[in-house]
Amino acid sequence: MKRLRLSKDNSWLVAALIVIIMTAIPTIIWMQKSNKDRAQRHNSQVSPVIMVPGSSATTERFNELVNLLNKNTQKKHSLLKVKVSTSGNLTYSGSIKNGDTEPIIVIGFQNNHDGYSNIKKQAGWLNVAFKSLSEQYKFNNFKAFGHSNGGLIWTYWLEHYYSDYSSQIKIKTLMTLGSPYNFTEKNINNKTQMLSDFIKYKSRLPKTLTVYSISGGENYESDGLVPENSVEAAKYVFQEQVAHFTAMTVTGSDAQHSSLPQNKQVVQVIQEYLLDKERNNNLQNRMNRKRMPLNRDNNR
Repeated sequence: MKRLRLSKDNSWLVAALIVIIMTAIPTIIWMQKSNKDRAQRHNSQVSPVIMVPGSSATTERFNELVNLLNKNTQKKHSLLKVKVSTSGNLTYSGSIKNGDTEPIIVIGFQNNHDGYSNIKKQAGWLNVAFKSLSEQYKFNNFKAFGHSNGGLIWTYWLEHYYSDYSSQIKIKTLMTLGSPYNFTEKNINNKTQMLSDFIKYKSRLPKTLTVYSISGGENYESDGLVPENSVEAAKYVFQEQVAHFTAMTVTGSDAQHSSLPQNKQVVQVIQEYLLDKERNNNLQNRMNRKRMPLNRDNNR
């Protein structure tokens, strides 16, 4: 019998086919995984509320707020806490229960100090945590809440990081509470570098976003720590840039800066404007319809 021999040209062809197949297999596996991830994200019913505390605060900052939000509802919000180290390592505590479509996730930082340079770093660490959470829980939309510097961190993140996710994950609402957009400066004509930068990059903000900026009214000038004019400076960043911008002032007891997350009016505002309406229909029906004093300033 005669043995068939591959010509030199045929040997190169076989080798090339082997290389193509070996290269294609990982690509096919990656595409299958990518398509599966997209399908899971598209079909996801999870819409978390992601909270960021202010300077010097830890992931425990919103414990009382979450307890108040869970007080009069049968569907309790799970609470997951994520602490980000300066090296970007994540430490988790708490959990998200199966079937909870609106868990609350608190992201805090090992370096929780004040100052614009730290806010920029914290926005980067927020992004590390957000990327990990989005890959793990596959949500396609979320709501953001920030107290004090937490609102500034979210704003910086939206202007510098959100575009990496915007095609797959929609931020529905941003609610800031006592966030000093001009730090301690009372005169809006004296813009800090941070406020100037926020204004400079505001075109990067998502056009479909709804923003609520809440200030405390301990007196007519501040919440006891943050000047009211500094909180109001948020309008120079968001007004006529996002879909809806609303400024509110809460008054009465617990309107001091550090007490705002536990303020009854703030809890009511979160229930009414930040949480999903469908989930809270039963709660709203049971609530006393008598409104607490609340000043609103709507701008679109």
